[in-house]
Amino acid sequence: MGLDKISDLCYNVFNTFTNGVSWFSNFILRKHMKRILTLSILAAAVLATGCTRIETGEVGVRVGFDKQVQSGELLPGSFNQTFIGDVLTFPIKDVNVTLENMTPVAADNSTMKDFDAVVVYNINPSQVSELYSTKNKSFHAEFKGDTYVMYNYIVQTARNAIYKAARKHEALDMADKRNEMEKFIQDEIVRNMAEEKLDGAITISQVMIRNVVPSDTVVESANALVRSKNELKQKEVEVKTAEAESRRMAALANNSGASIAFMQAQAMLNVSEGIKNGKVQTIVVPSNFNALMMPK
Repeated sequence: MGLDKISDLCYNVFNTFTNGVSWFSNFILRKHMKRILTLSILAAAVLATGCTRIETGEVGVRVGFDKQVQSGELLPGSFNQTFIGDVLTFPIKDVNVTLENMTPVAADNSTMKDFDAVVVYNINPSQVSELYSTKNKSFHAEFKGDTYVMYNYIVQTARNAIYKAARKHEALDMADKRNEMEKFIQDEIVRNMAEEKLDGAITISQVMIRNVVPSDTVVESANALVRSKNELKQKEVEVKTAEAESRRMAALANNSGASIAFMQAQAMLNVSEGIKNGKVQTIVVPSNFNALMMPK
C-alpha cells in the first residue's frame, strides 16, 4: 500500500469520527495528512534505532551528551533511548577470562612449556557504574560493542597468582596437583581483591587449569631416569641370578664325594635289577670288579 493510499485512509477514518467538521478544516487536513504521516514514520524509525535493550546477564550505564557517566544501573529487560547521550552495556554474569601460553617457573627452576587456565568471575550489578567511572580505564576491556568491567584487572591478578602457584610445585608434579593449584590461585585472587576493597564488587566463581606441559628438557630427563631405573632393576635381577647359581655350584662342590658314591651305588642297583629281571644280556666287567663287588 502506497503512502498516498495510507494518507487517504487516515483522512477517511478521521473524517468519519469528526463527522466533517467543516470543509475548510477537511481541506487543510487532507492537504497535510501525507506530511504528518511521513513525519510520524520518521519519528518511529528514529525511536526504533535510537533505543537499546538491556539483555539478561547484563546491566547498562547511561552516558550523557556531556560524556559524563551517570550514577545508577539500567536493569535487564529495560529499553533505553540513545537519541540523546549513549547507553553502555556490561556483561556481568559468568565472564570467562582465558589465559593461554603462559610459561611460569616451577619449583625445580624449570620453565613450563605451556600453561593455560580459565578464570570465571561475576560483577555485583549495583557496583558496575562506580567501578567503570572510578577505576582506571585500562582495567576494562571492549569486545563486540560490550564493555567488560575489570576484565584486564582480573587477567593481571590471575597471571600473578598462577606464576606464584607454579613456584610451589615441580614441573612433573603439576598435573597431579591441579586441584590444589586451582584452589590456591582462586584464594590468591580473592586475597588481592580484598586488599583493594573489591571483594564486595567482584566474585571469583571458578578457576580451571586446562593445560600443563613441562619443558622438553624436563620430559627427556624424566624419560632417561625411567630408563636408568629399568636398567638397574634388570642388573639387580642378573646379580641375584648369578649369586643363586654360585651358591648351587658351591653346594655341589662341597658334597661332591657323597654325590659320586651315591650315583655309583644307584648305577649298580639299576644293573642288578636289570639282570634279575632278565633285561640285561651283556655285562661289561671292570678291571677292579672284585674291589667293587666283593669285600677284601
